[in-house]
Amino acid sequence: MKIELAKSAGLCFGVKRAVDTVYDVLKEKKEGPVHTLGPIIHNEQVVQDLESKGVQVLHSIDELKEEKDAVVIIRSHGITKQMQDALEKKDISIVDATCPFVKKIHNIVHEKWNEGYEIIVVGSAKHPEVQGICGWCDNCCSVIETLEEAQKYTQKEPKKICIVAQTTFNYKKFEDIVDILLKKSYDILVMNTICNATEVRQTEAGTIARNSDAMIVIGGKHSSNTQKLYEICKKECLNTHFIQTLDDLDLNLFQSFRSVGITAGASTPNNIIKEVQSYVRHE
Repeated sequence: MKIELAKSAGLCFGVKRAVDTVYDVLKEKKEGPVHTLGPIIHNEQVVQDLESKGVQVLHSIDELKEEKDAVVIIRSHGITKQMQDALEKKDISIVDATCPFVKKIHNIVHEKWNEGYEIIVVGSAKHPEVQGICGWCDNCCSVIETLEEAQKYTQKEPKKICIVAQTTFNYKKFEDIVDILLKKSYDILVMNTICNATEVRQTEAGTIARNSDAMIVIGGKHSSNTQKLYEICKKECLNTHFIQTLDDLDLNLFQSFRSVGITAGASTPNNIIKEVQSYVRHE
């Protein structure tokens, strides 16, 4: 069986930076609790390992107690300006592990909103990254995820429009949504804020899936970018399987295939990828 592993599979720069940040804090900190505001990344194995080392996940600032020498680490997905301001009023140490590419979107949205632009965020309204982005224009924005939503969109008052995208959004879908909005003849500034690593990962995954009998996509079940990789691969290869770890893999499904492709989401540790690759190769 031929096994092809995507070169772009695994931890992206922003996610690796966030995870490394938490482990560095744990090494340096001698006393006091360590919290992350939300899971640091969308990978259960990483979050569980950090919890075993004493890192507590907070799901809201309200959960933060008055603790001596507490450290709060902001997750890679970023947070709203309101949450940022509320944290800064607390007597705690704040470590910002927001992905720099996400932070760039915060700055664009905040600047353009203050200049009077209407903001459109192309992405999933339920995703923490998008929720954080919306918070930098006081949630005065529209979130568009589908072509149908783009077609139905109408401007409430005549304003210049600034369009940004969730960093992990499907690049082809972003282009299609923008095309629909441009045809409405609004005054639009398009900022393609999809991370370059996302574009590379998605393109490579589609190419490998197109040339494989079966495809394995590894990543957390709550990972938006891994879900998009799965959708892209599934379109190119019907025998595409989404797994979190080796435990989810049924090798009986792969025995008749001559070629298997493997890719992984931006929150998937390399040890999990290597474990899956090695197991498939030796079976």
